Amino acid sequence: MTPMRQITTMRLLITVGLVLAFNLPPAAIADGTESLLTATASYEVAAIERVFDGTVEAVHQATVSAQTGGRIAELNYDIDDFVEVGSVLVRFTDVEQSTALRQTDAQLAEARARLTESEEEYKRAQNLQERGLGSQRDLDRALAGRESAVARVDSAESAVEAAQQQLDYTTIKAPYAGIVTKRFVEIGETVAPGQPLFSGLSLEQLRVAVDLPQTVAAEVRKNPQASVITAEGRVEIADITLFPIADPVTNTFRVRLDLPNGQFGLYPGMFVKAVFAIGEAERLLIPTEAVLHRSEVTAAYVVSPAGVRLRQIRTGQQFGESTEILSGLVAGEVVALNPVRAGMVAKLGSGHD
Repeated sequence: MTPMRQITTMRLLITVGLVLAFNLPPAAIADGTESLLTATASYEVAAIERVFDGTVEAVHQATVSAQTGGRIAELNYDIDDFVEVGSVLVRFTDVEQSTALRQTDAQLAEARARLTESEEEYKRAQNLQERGLGSQRDLDRALAGRESAVARVDSAESAVEAAQQQLDYTTIKAPYAGIVTKRFVEIGETVAPGQPLFSGLSLEQLRVAVDLPQTVAAEVRKNPQASVITAEGRVEIADITLFPIADPVTNTFRVRLDLPNGQFGLYPGMFVKAVFAIGEAERLLIPTEAVLHRSEVTAAYVVSPAGVRLRQIRTGQQFGESTEILSGLVAGEVVALNPVRAGMVAKLGSGHD
């Protein structure tokens, strides 16, 4: 077989391969560019964005402290445990609190008995006074005794409520569902009111804290739009809170970006990129799928009447499904949307008989 015939046979095999791989008619392969889906580089209005580092925070995070004194009798959770809302974290011994509650219950019972007695005395004094057999002074004394008994009942009931509250404080419950991050005590340890017991946070609601320069903060205040870049892509912010005063040391404004419900692979303490839209400008854009990355080279296949050629480009930011072109293309040039297919067509078009 002659060399010329071998080359012709190889090109025929390439053509058959393209037909089988992409289900294209041979005529389209022969023409090259007709087999490609393309898009035109064009200027479009896109947001001017600034990117800053932010820190992920939990909206619900707290340290649970003792509200009464006692010795720890029960610890039900440890670090990294998940806790349902209302679950019992700690139980104290409650001998003192239970005794105080019983005493106040007894005092309340006594006060109520005295109230019943004073009401009967008042009714007798009132009956005698109406019949002309008793004096006004006796009636006033009986009325004062009844009012004093009513006050003692009110005081005893308040004492019972306070004692019941102290007893309730011996059982510490989770204020919300979340993860235990710190445990400060051990079983058998004696604690005093105000002593920290557990720290925890909820992963259900997260936010990002960012410090913004004064100029950017002014733009964000006028146009509060932001997103956060995560491993799962961009996440649009549910709500933005910009602090009204600047930090006197750094002269920056703190802003809180509330994330929508969901985890997004984020945890409190992580660093993320926060993107703020501070205006609009015209940018040269092409579909992101047309951008080809090879090692450190970024390029796109340009389709023209002369054929398909690979051209190195420099890209900027991404806007949805489009990528900004900083150099390498001009408006009106056509790029192939499938770089792999475009590469095969370019190789076919560059062959020689």
